[in-house]
Amino acid sequence: MKKIAILGSTGSIGTQTLDIVRAHGDIRVVALSAAGNITLLEQQMREFAPKLVCVYDEAKAKELRERTRDLGIRITAGMEGLLEAAVHPESGMLVTAIVGMLGIRPTIAAMKAGKDIALANKETLVTAGHLIMPLAKACGVKLLPVDSEHSAIFQSLQGAGENRIHNILLTASGGPFLHRTREELKHVSVEDALKHPNWTMGRKITIDSSTMVNKGLEVMEAGWLFDVPADRIQVVVHPQSVIHSAVEYEDGAVIAQLGTPDMHLPIQYALYYPERRPLSGERLDLFQMGQLTFLPPDMEKFRGLALAYTAMKRGGNMPTVYNAANEKAVELFLERRIRYLQITEIIEACMEHVPFAEHPDVDEILATEAAVYEYIKEERLSE
Repeated sequence: MKKIAILGSTGSIGTQTLDIVRAHGDIRVVALSAAGNITLLEQQMREFAPKLVCVYDEAKAKELRERTRDLGIRITAGMEGLLEAAVHPESGMLVTAIVGMLGIRPTIAAMKAGKDIALANKETLVTAGHLIMPLAKACGVKLLPVDSEHSAIFQSLQGAGENRIHNILLTASGGPFLHRTREELKHVSVEDALKHPNWTMGRKITIDSSTMVNKGLEVMEAGWLFDVPADRIQVVVHPQSVIHSAVEYEDGAVIAQLGTPDMHLPIQYALYYPERRPLSGERLDLFQMGQLTFLPPDMEKFRGLALAYTAMKRGGNMPTVYNAANEKAVELFLERRIRYLQITEIIEACMEHVPFAEHPDVDEILATEAAVYEYIKEERLSE
């Protein structure tokens, strides 16, 4: 029986991972973690009976201990708890479903402990890909992408052998503001930005999709996962979200993965790779779909995507600056302390002013994150 640990079990990816565990019955969950949603985490504990649980918030971890005394499950807290869950001796795979740079240290620890990684935490590769990819090779562990686009690329590469990638075609829905002008974006509310036309995701990722910053992060992640430079990763706006991404080979052949917009498929593929299991849910009906459309991204309107290519080409700690600035800016927007277009303005300002580091280690990556937050605070970039 396969045994896994899940970091971020109460979020969108984490709960859908548990859907798959529940459906098949041949995966044992030995460790779970959550930031602070202890009500849902308690339900998961009672259903899946993990050996270890981590609640990042210490006060909520204490409360959960009181609420689950009858279970006898060990509950830890903070980064120490995340690391313990990541390297649990019984698990063979870590599902990294937490959001943000919090995932870097647990992912590294898990790989060093010989765990395969089902990677849904894109920030780990965006900010530390130069460390993660060589380490995965040295440790002999698999990095299995869970993001729908990267899973699609991974699936399109099966059977490719030594044939080389000419281009990656990374599809994007265009989000809720595909057909709005930049002038109209000045008045976007939080509620507007959270209405994604195709996907059901967490709040932060939904905002990132609306700005296309999420696609910028995916460009950088794809570069590391598939060893392809920025100028050979082409973003294609595809509003129907049926083609999840594609690979163009040197002979001009394009291999794509298609399906309904449902994250259960890429999650299940990562959990059982290379096996394909039955999966319930809506199936793709091309007759009903009628037509598929494709557009180039508007790099002026979606400035965040253009900045991602700049960060990727410069390298060093610049992707960390990009990511950290976006994390803070999205937080400020959700708190209604900045306007929508200020998200990318803050990213650009940080990229221009935070000191550059060419070969950052983990400590320097985290120091860069702190420097970004300090710059935003000192320059009073929020209202």
